[in-house]
Amino acid sequence: MNTPATHAVSGIPLAHRVPRILQSADLWVKVAAGAIILIVWQVGVGAFAPRFVAKPIQIAQAFPKVITDPAFLAAVGSTLGAVLQGLAIAMVAGVIIGVAMGRVKVFDRLLNLYVNGFYALPMVAVLPLLATWFGYESNARLATIVFAAIFSVAINARDGARSVPTEYLEVCKAYRAKRRHVWFDVTLHSSLPYLVAGFRLAAGRALVGAVIAEFFVSLEGVGMYILAHARAFQHNEAVVGVLALAAFGLFFEAGMNGVMRRFLPWARRG
Repeated sequence: MNTPATHAVSGIPLAHRVPRILQSADLWVKVAAGAIILIVWQVGVGAFAPRFVAKPIQIAQAFPKVITDPAFLAAVGSTLGAVLQGLAIAMVAGVIIGVAMGRVKVFDRLLNLYVNGFYALPMVAVLPLLATWFGYESNARLATIVFAAIFSVAINARDGARSVPTEYLEVCKAYRAKRRHVWFDVTLHSSLPYLVAGFRLAAGRALVGAVIAEFFVSLEGVGMYILAHARAFQHNEAVVGVLALAAFGLFFEAGMNGVMRRFLPWARRG
């Protein structure tokens, strides 16, 4: 006798079909919302805004031209290369600083105030100083990226190191585990969900820092590409650059979600 939970349609149990139906409905809701936004944008700009303001149809027409433009591809490579390099530096240094703050009270007392203060400091405020110290070149952009990203990694690494269950540390103490094993095999692994959250925040802040630095220092990159085309009233091309930045963020987020599903399934919620 079939029950509602085991009733099958086309051989698939109802309990298995419900999540798929909900996922499909959620997808269609997102598509419908996006279509409404584009329609309102197109109609509203066409009716009330000046002619040079970007419109969805014109952006779609300019999209193939922009993504095949060698200048745009060079700008993308320059920005992404700097962001990846800065993120690598920020992640390594931030993890070291954060774990030390989380497990050693002396480091926490010395650095906690400054890490929290610099994290809250707008990166725009320090950009003129960084440009003066590192020169009006790519080094200033790299320094801005590291400054923008390192503190979010350090704060999350600190919180992760503090959240290690006491039972783990007591077992390490009972078995006289060496300090390096406590730090790397227990503390670091237990902090991985916090580190992933810190990397997510750092990636967004690093991208923002790179674009702001390109604006200020006039460096080759996606930020300068957007600024130059906006000033030339080529707003459709500029919007494509903005969409490229959004795509970078979405790809990184998808990558982080994949890492969480593959290596940290126990840390996911919902």
